[in-house]
Amino acid sequence: MNAVLHYIYDPLCGWCYGAEPLAWAAAKVDGLTLRLHAGALWPQPTRLPEGTRRYIQQADQRIAQMSGQPFGAPYLTGLLLDPTMVLDSRPVIAAVLAAQSLDPAKTLPMLRGIQHAHYELGKHVVQEATLLDIAAEVGLDRAAFAAAYRSVPVDEHIAASRELMNNIGAQGFPAFALEIDGEWSAVPHSRFASAPAQFGEWLDGQLRARSRTH
Repeated sequence: MNAVLHYIYDPLCGWCYGAEPLAWAAAKVDGLTLRLHAGALWPQPTRLPEGTRRYIQQADQRIAQMSGQPFGAPYLTGLLLDPTMVLDSRPVIAAVLAAQSLDPAKTLPMLRGIQHAHYELGKHVVQEATLLDIAAEVGLDRAAFAAAYRSVPVDEHIAASRELMNNIGAQGFPAFALEIDGEWSAVPHSRFASAPAQFGEWLDGQLRARSRTH
């Protein structure tokens, strides 16, 4: 049986930060491969008007309540309220792809490092220097990461992720889809927002149920 959980995400999506524990729970399920697809929530460098930043602040409060994920003061009262903050998906997606190309086991740690640097520590993660620091923190060689970061096919990856979103009818980020032996099904991840262990159990149950029918 070939089972893949497709995770459609963006490193700078608050709801994806909330889903971080779900991704880690899925990665621990025996017999299940977790495959990440970054779809670029912020395809162009963007500075947010005050109203949008206030809206995100309210959404972040809901995400924290639902998921238990930490939002730090440097982000909530610093970076988020800074009118010069730039959101740009391309560099952070490239960083995750670079980590994956060097060591697949570092893919989720790199994503987590970016998310926590942004949402907890209030760092400008779209800057290459910050991403190099995060790569080093997760155990990657800085020079090798820098070379990979500048050469990964990020635009092709984003285009493919967008095509996947269209094919499965994903309305936004995050989205999960389970593929077992070529058959696809939607994953009701939102009901597990505050229960990542149960999410892992649900996925395991899906695999066991399929294995009994073959």
